[in-house]
Amino acid sequence: MKRDDKKEGSQTRIGNIEFDLNNFKILLHFRNNKNPLVIHFDKPGRRFYFSLIALIANEMKNFDKPEYVHIRKHEKILRLLDRSLTAEKASKTVESMWDKIRKAWRYTLPDLEAGAHFKVEGRNLVRPYERGGKFRYDCSEGESDVWANLFDYHENNPWRFKFAVDSGSLNLSDISMVLGELRNSLAWQEFVRRLSVQTRAMNGEKLPVPRRSKQAALAFIAIFIVGASTWTTWNLLIRPVPPTVDLALSNKPSVAVLPFINLSGDPAQEYFSDGLTEEIITELGSVPNLLVIARNSTFTYKGKPVKVQQVSKDLGVRYVLEGSVRRSGNRVRISAQLIDARNGLHIWAEQYDRHLKDIFAVQDEITKAIITAMQVELTEGEQARGPARGTNNLTAYLKCLQANELIHRINIESNALAKRLAEEAIALDPNYAWAYYNLGRSHQQDVWLGVSESPEESISKAMELVQKAVSLDDSLAEAHGRLGFLLVMRGQYDEAIAEAEKGVTMNPNSAMAHVLLGKTLSFAGMWNESIPLYKKAILLDPIPPNFPLYSLGLSYAYTGLYEDAIKWCERAIRQEPDSLYAHIMMTVVYGFSGRHEEAQAEASEVLRIQPRFSLEEFQKKLTYRKENDRERFLDALRMAGLE
Repeated sequence: MKRDDKKEGSQTRIGNIEFDLNNFKILLHFRNNKNPLVIHFDKPGRRFYFSLIALIANEMKNFDKPEYVHIRKHEKILRLLDRSLTAEKASKTVESMWDKIRKAWRYTLPDLEAGAHFKVEGRNLVRPYERGGKFRYDCSEGESDVWANLFDYHENNPWRFKFAVDSGSLNLSDISMVLGELRNSLAWQEFVRRLSVQTRAMNGEKLPVPRRSKQAALAFIAIFIVGASTWTTWNLLIRPVPPTVDLALSNKPSVAVLPFINLSGDPAQEYFSDGLTEEIITELGSVPNLLVIARNSTFTYKGKPVKVQQVSKDLGVRYVLEGSVRRSGNRVRISAQLIDARNGLHIWAEQYDRHLKDIFAVQDEITKAIITAMQVELTEGEQARGPARGTNNLTAYLKCLQANELIHRINIESNALAKRLAEEAIALDPNYAWAYYNLGRSHQQDVWLGVSESPEESISKAMELVQKAVSLDDSLAEAHGRLGFLLVMRGQYDEAIAEAEKGVTMNPNSAMAHVLLGKTLSFAGMWNESIPLYKKAILLDPIPPNFPLYSLGLSYAYTGLYEDAIKWCERAIRQEPDSLYAHIMMTVVYGFSGRHEEAQAEASEVLRIQPRFSLEEFQKKLTYRKENDRERFLDALRMAGLE
């Protein structure tokens, strides 16, 4: 018995979607209708499903496009949400949680009228047409279709979920998350933080009032329970992926720069605060007497409430720098504080209110103050390195910040956009070295992503651009390292090694410079020599991207240390289950070690990720100096069934 809706056409054209994180409601605002459709997850057992949808929507906004979210990668936070929101109805095991999620997303959540996991506010429950059926919410067909179409999952990978706003011709900007005055990513971060705090408080409050005769014993139990709950919360939500090597505090000053918090209230400005963080990391990395943790490790803490003592333990550093950025119009306020993680004491803190045109001076000022606070002696030449790499054109700088972020995503669409932004930055400032370097990286990445029509031309173009960057600023260590990698792809091995070694010499704290030298040595057949470089890169970046992990695994395989090789490649796959190159290297490693069934299984994963994989095309990228190294690699792939 559906309600007669004479305005069906106009009402069911959705305008925007709002997540009310305070009240566990999703509001669907239809065009030409003042009253939104309100989906209320009104009971503890139902709120988990609200948080599941919100998590996926938030991740999509982070991707900056409506793409699928690999839900199994978010196990820790989902387990915390399950336990904190559903109380006694929480899943007993991880597998039962996955089963609950899968069934809800495919079958029950999309059914607006049945309302198995929510209440539709302002709508009556009526009998359906079918005799004996349960009561259903009085919703129109248009409303039901709009809601059902939002729940999408990938046919080839059922664990890739999407809150399909694009099905209703909406953009990600049409999704908003609200928690008090906070919006979007800040609102979601605060939502999760509060649940974490509430979980700890709840576990403490449930303790019985002790009798006098049992006070000592019960006090001990209380301490144990609170400690256990805190440990659980940390491991489920806050603690990042464990470091891949054993760490101890370095003998020389060591620092981790946590992502600066964007307080602008505009998620679109996130790249600005992230870019400022990266600039400070880069500046500090050029100081020989200082150990600086790389971006990939420190950015795992982004959006999470953390204790500096735990950061110190995780990353093996003595100092932690944290801060915030508030941008309003042409003004920016930057706050920063340096903390000694051993005792939690603030060594230095400062606030800067500046016009945006002064942003480069502020960055240099902050960096110098941090170094001084840590009593690191600088020479005048080292102090001058930072400004030499900059640009006076703010628009060009902002475009490069965005390009840099997009290149990190390593996908075709992001790389194409990064290329365009780097080109625009060069047009604004033809002497901006960083813009040429980013543009060169994007051309090289075209080859590895398989989108280049002529790999030879792309490599030549990348070399030309990176050489231009070096000619404008010879202090760019990563540019020298990448130039070495590009040279080795052209078969110029001796020149490549010399160039990549220069990158490590110029910045001994650059994890990427070490990785690029390691890769250059690997292609040159110096597998043993590449291993310590990958290890050093992982020491500098204890929570690294996949690149050094599977590269180290391959080097171990070529030196006959197959168990070590398998361990590092498995680590890369656990970290990124859909990494094409991690699965390719794992296939080769299993082939080398004689584990042919496992190699065939990995080869099937390669084809799952890239169905049109061509060994003929792939072998063009294997510019190994030794023909035997190249043939062993290709034979392992052929034996696993790739062709």
